[in-house]
Amino acid sequence: MKAGWETKPLGEIIQLEYGKPLDASQRKSDGLYPVYGANGEKDRSDTFFYDKPSIIVGRKGSAGEVNLTEARFWPLDVTYFVTFDETRFDLQFLYYLLSHLELPKLAKGVKPGINRNEVYAIDVATPELPEQKRIVAILDEAFSGIATARAAAEQNRQNARALFESHLQSVFSQRGEGWMEKTLEDAVDGQCSLSYGIVQPGEDQPDGLPIVRPTDLGEKTIELDGLKRINPSLADSYRRTTLRGGDLLLCVRGSTGMIAVASDALAGGNVTRGIVPIHFDNTLVTQDFGYFLMRSAPIQQQIRAKTYGAALMQINIRDLRNLILPIPPRAAQAELAGTFESLLEDTQRLEALYQRKLEMLDELKQSLLHQAFSGQL
Repeated sequence: MKAGWETKPLGEIIQLEYGKPLDASQRKSDGLYPVYGANGEKDRSDTFFYDKPSIIVGRKGSAGEVNLTEARFWPLDVTYFVTFDETRFDLQFLYYLLSHLELPKLAKGVKPGINRNEVYAIDVATPELPEQKRIVAILDEAFSGIATARAAAEQNRQNARALFESHLQSVFSQRGEGWMEKTLEDAVDGQCSLSYGIVQPGEDQPDGLPIVRPTDLGEKTIELDGLKRINPSLADSYRRTTLRGGDLLLCVRGSTGMIAVASDALAGGNVTRGIVPIHFDNTLVTQDFGYFLMRSAPIQQQIRAKTYGAALMQINIRDLRNLILPIPPRAAQAELAGTFESLLEDTQRLEALYQRKLEMLDELKQSLLHQAFSGQL
């Protein structure tokens, strides 16, 4: 640590003041002043509670998150706001310091919350005010560059995904000779009931029956690893959704419209409520092509149009069975599916590349904060 730095409990440097409730009648979207919740601006109001720039620290919910405020603001009761001696400490320096401390790790409880006394007890080292301002100038410049690089990486990631979706959309919008339309119910094979699972998750049983839940539908292909396993008797009463392997798994509750593929290793497994297994009539639609068909814009738009519910979005089975599918000639499906798969793999590689770049930028930011508050800048 450099000479001139002093170590003391954080409670001797800042005070965390409680925010206050604000009645709905005093909130308005075009209000003059921001109303802050635990993780940033929540609303606006023509009334303010505090008239100096400060730092909001989430107290409940997004506990420990930190945000700089405007000059006048209202902090809600799920927050703390920071007060301090302005003759000895720089606001931006304290903001960087609190960001460095990773306060969310102090959160406890079902609805995470942090106790300000635990925050006060953290020992921190701080220099004199001129040195604080010098460090802030360095961090401001560095973080500005990181923010620009991060925005570019995020945009590139989105562009990679949009390129795939654009190609998929163009094929299904232009179509061609020999395309036909059928309902989903008419396009599946005789063993596919188009029913959603009713299996209850139950207790985890290491060697039991694998089940797929809506929360498992992240990757294109669902493998055995990481799946919950249950007593097989829990699925005995609902065999219509027993998986055969290669099933398309469509989410119909929550992330409605999300689609994945059950690997062959899942044959004999089952699904919980919220997932409908799909097996196409192979003379009409191959499973490989069917995956891209079900995630295409014409199908997803129909699903969104039929989705209902506020707290939990869902589509009922009758509407699902009546989805209209645009189907190209069977002979063309293998080539189309191959093209889609190749482009999807390229897209996923690019997304992974840009995601890693985002992670590296975040790591760089934390490294700079560590250097700043260990006296190395």
